[in-house]
Amino acid sequence: MLIPPPASHATPPAVSVLAFDGMSPFELGCVVEIFGIARPELEVPWYRLSVCAETPADLRVTGGFTMRTEHGLDALEAASTVIVPGVANVHGEVSPEVVTALRRAHDRGARVVSICSGAFALAAAGLLNGRRATTHWKYAELLQHRFPRVEVDPDVLYVDGEDVLTSAGSAAGLDLLIHLVRKDYGPGVANEVARRLVIPPHREGGQAQFIQAAVPHVEDGAAVTAAMAWALEHLAEPITIATLAEAAHMSPRTFIRHFGRQTGTSPLRWVISQRVAASLTMLESTSVPVEDIASAVGFDSTATFRHHFTRTMRTSPSAYRRAFRAPAWSDHTKPHGSERRTREQGSATEPWRETNP
Repeated sequence: MLIPPPASHATPPAVSVLAFDGMSPFELGCVVEIFGIARPELEVPWYRLSVCAETPADLRVTGGFTMRTEHGLDALEAASTVIVPGVANVHGEVSPEVVTALRRAHDRGARVVSICSGAFALAAAGLLNGRRATTHWKYAELLQHRFPRVEVDPDVLYVDGEDVLTSAGSAAGLDLLIHLVRKDYGPGVANEVARRLVIPPHREGGQAQFIQAAVPHVEDGAAVTAAMAWALEHLAEPITIATLAEAAHMSPRTFIRHFGRQTGTSPLRWVISQRVAASLTMLESTSVPVEDIASAVGFDSTATFRHHFTRTMRTSPSAYRRAFRAPAWSDHTKPHGSERRTREQGSATEPWRETNP
């Protein structure tokens, strides 16, 4: 049974991250930065972080220095959130001791998280069998080959499987870690932490998880960009190929061709994804009815909004709202800032992601 974060947050959630010989300091540093630094200004009991290792010996860290931890694998087994920030060798075997510790933590109810190549450790422990998961794009094919029972998705920044979560390359780990804060303390606190780190609380301004294709240089690229900017300012209005083409000062056929070359998708698919992204903040931070949100972001009906939202986010607008509305706060644990939000009961029924519609 999954151990949820404390409803009242009277006791700080315990987080443990695994350090190992030959590790990169970046992923570990991300975990320490988010979970290990006291944040009294947020007026919530912050996390208790322990850095643990398989042995008490000095660990060599990429960059030419060493580190030593005070905690062993027993700390990993006892935490409510366990984070594996990578493995030393994606072609090698994970030690039986680490595999056992991960299994025990998960069996006890901890949520287990990987960053980048850390997915190989979770897969070795059998925690990804029959699950959708991700890792750095350059390791995705290898992960699938070594662990065929895992459904590897190389196109997302992270996958939230509730009790097991995986993220893509190193920087995507930050996306996932901020996501964990959002799940535990609500969007207000998560946004404040993101601001302190000078990173967006949601990639692309929302919950967007698909990785956009690199944009090649194309003729009239500025015109296409201008049309996209115009669309973002008029999402609530009817938007057609003709109106976008007019904003770009092109014929519809020419606009479609240039837009596809520059973005890798069609204009209307892009508009739909932006409308879904625009709805997320309203679902997270207001009690506005779904019907009104659908209209506010430009969908012609609630049914159309639900269809595209579910296709994009892999959950319904109502389930997303239940999962990501801020928790209820007591007088002494209110969120940072003047707005106080109330979290609705329930949770999303399945993992979500954002993809091209």
